[in-house]
Amino acid sequence: MNEPTDGAPPLLEMRHISKTFGGMAALREVSLSVCRGEVHALMGENGAGKSTLMKILSGAHCADPGGSILIDGVRVNIDGPQAGRACGIAVIYQALSLAPNLTVAENIFLGRERRHGALTDTRAQEAACRDVLARLGLKFSPSTVVGRLSLGERQLVEIARALASDARILVMDEPTTSLSTLETERLYEIIAGLKAEGIGIIYISHRMEEIYALSDRVSVLRDGQYVGTLARTEITAERLVAMMVGRDLSSFYKKDHRSAADRPTLLSVRDIGDDRRIHGCSFDLKAGEVLCLAGLVGSGRTELVRLIYGADARSHGTVSLDGRPVDIREARDAIAAGIVYLTEDRRRLGLFLDMSIDSNININVAASDAHHGGFSNVLRARERAGRAMAALAIRATGMAAKTGALSGGNQQKVLLARLLETKPRVLILDEPTRGVDVGAKSEIYRLIDELAAGGIGVLMISSELPEVIGVADRVLVMRDGRIVGEIAATAERPITQEAIMAHSTGAVAVMADA
Repeated sequence: MNEPTDGAPPLLEMRHISKTFGGMAALREVSLSVCRGEVHALMGENGAGKSTLMKILSGAHCADPGGSILIDGVRVNIDGPQAGRACGIAVIYQALSLAPNLTVAENIFLGRERRHGALTDTRAQEAACRDVLARLGLKFSPSTVVGRLSLGERQLVEIARALASDARILVMDEPTTSLSTLETERLYEIIAGLKAEGIGIIYISHRMEEIYALSDRVSVLRDGQYVGTLARTEITAERLVAMMVGRDLSSFYKKDHRSAADRPTLLSVRDIGDDRRIHGCSFDLKAGEVLCLAGLVGSGRTELVRLIYGADARSHGTVSLDGRPVDIREARDAIAAGIVYLTEDRRRLGLFLDMSIDSNININVAASDAHHGGFSNVLRARERAGRAMAALAIRATGMAAKTGALSGGNQQKVLLARLLETKPRVLILDEPTRGVDVGAKSEIYRLIDELAAGGIGVLMISSELPEVIGVADRVLVMRDGRIVGEIAATAERPITQEAIMAHSTGAVAVMADA
């Protein structure tokens, strides 16, 4: 969908928007338009200016003089969040802003409570809430406590809250990051319904498959500047990546896939399981090899690596390093043996967001800095953090900055830096590029390749098949808690998405039986 063909102005126009912070230009003359019933994707690396532009639209930031915002062709003054809401603008952030102890209805009308005299009119709120839930085809009750809902259901409550406030322009910031496949499909259905109602949607995502599935147009920002807009028929991964980072997609994966057959075995897993989700899995990981675990959601990939790492208890099976069994009962045993694990949920299970970057990097090795009766050698810790930040290109104002204030890609690199300070032999990575921009992805791929070249064994989980194909020397495919296939990359026969999916879905077994 391009500009309106009926002569009507676009639903939203942002013209020549600029924003500076302390002399630093975050946006320079950026323009964006959104039509009625359009999903307009907004892409760019972290730090490109997407969030700043959306905060100006919502009223969280005020733009520098010289730009303008028009809704239905009429210039509006959005000088604060209340003004943004009055203009029909709602933003659903990646970190949901719901109160888990309140009901669905209470969350939807939080700050806009309906009153009967001095008291909240609970009955009126629940009736109005019931209408908007029905509009979205949602089955839970207005009186349901939000804390009892799944992440996907909470995401839909955020959308219901926006619709209840008569939003006409809806901004979705990485809405599927924590959703299952079924929840994502449900969200797609909701978005299609909103489009049919004429609501304009600005969709921020780093996932190419979502851009292909949903967007009518895509606009790209880079370094605070508008790069260009592609119509649906013009969208390709190659063009988008080139617009976002200024280089070709082929530069992402520079790995020279070599056979690991002649390398020494580093990690051996034999018959490991928990008699519930994982059933008798066995495999070897070679030194300097990148071994990827692939499979559909629910296949057991994360559950398997958590058994190996000691995060969950196993009922049977053995883990060996360099041919010698290691007794891993909990995570500290794994770390002591030289096995580290980067969790898929870095914000909740990996990082201390309120702590500084240097504290996060040093926390696993803090004991080695103790001297003179337990006092910490602060200088040594700072030098270590400084080296790690330089080696991993962690972008921040300084090592004292709060980790929670960093972009997703830089948070991921802080967590990687912490793990690498333990000098691991085996690095387990669970969705290491989830929620990070394409530039950070490229840097993480480079780091994985360098670590493998240095002899570290990398066991990686990824749901992005192009990523698996790009980084893996070998792929193990899981289904129903079992390893059901192995695919090795060779110069003559590279790994393919078709081969992975055939194992993932059971098509290989069906063809074999035919």
